[in-house]
Amino acid sequence: MTSAVLGADFPARPVRMVIPIGPGSSMDITGRVVAQKMNETWNQPVVVDNRPGAGGNIGADVVAKAQPNGYTVLFCSSSLAISRSAYRKLPYDPLRDLEPVTQISSRGNVLVVHPSLPVSSVKELIALARAKPGQLSFGSGGGSGSSDHLVGELFNLMAGVNITHVPYKSGPQAQNDLVGGQIQVYFGGIPVNLPMIKAGKVKPLGVSLARRSPLLPDVPTVAEAGVPGYEVNVWYGLFAPRGTPQPLVARIAADVSRQLKSPEMQERFAGLGVDAAGTTPAEFGVLFRTEVEMWAKVVKAANVRLD
Repeated sequence: MTSAVLGADFPARPVRMVIPIGPGSSMDITGRVVAQKMNETWNQPVVVDNRPGAGGNIGADVVAKAQPNGYTVLFCSSSLAISRSAYRKLPYDPLRDLEPVTQISSRGNVLVVHPSLPVSSVKELIALARAKPGQLSFGSGGGSGSSDHLVGELFNLMAGVNITHVPYKSGPQAQNDLVGGQIQVYFGGIPVNLPMIKAGKVKPLGVSLARRSPLLPDVPTVAEAGVPGYEVNVWYGLFAPRGTPQPLVARIAADVSRQLKSPEMQERFAGLGVDAAGTTPAEFGVLFRTEVEMWAKVVKAANVRLD
């Protein structure tokens, strides 16, 4: 086996990192930090290519069909685990056509509402939603079938409410309509919501994690605020096209993991509201398959079927 296949000479040219969401979203912000560090590690440009739309499937399909040589990778979220069951027909199969490389990080979502909405807690939001079924709406960055979408649908299911979903291509787009009053609720990533929360433009009611976020210590978890058992930890991860040589996959995973575990990156990620991971390809593969099965149950229960 040649040194090129083993990854010893990799990368010899720029690497493209496809991020399947619009610029400015929590995932995009985190992905660009990783791209910058890998640029420094490899001494080659890591070029971010935003391909938003269809719940992340447009970007994922680009990578699934790319040459399996390590020069095109996918930086995506838990949305990829949702797509397989949420969409009636996909041009690719996430399990068959993509190779898990490493889990980059995990982060929570925060439930925020427009300041004019007459609620100050999760319980009050549930009461209002039950009094006005289908009249309130929640936005999701990444569109239908994204992790933000299913985080909201899981809330609907477990809280026994019907808050209508409105899809957006990015977190900032959903956020802008929330601030403008076009939607009343947004269950997006903590990183993208933090500046608006600090500015008082949106009102936080709860975080999706099992424990309170250090960035929002006064905001309760959704579970403690009125929906027992509710917990969603959205991950970000790196994938390569299926068929990428395993030594090369291992080399990329090791290089990225080394950076993620550095004190500098741990601190930088904490400031973004995400926890750095850096798992092996095998560990990430187990997580991915587990989440595909888990989200399939939520998709079925919420009757989410997308074209």
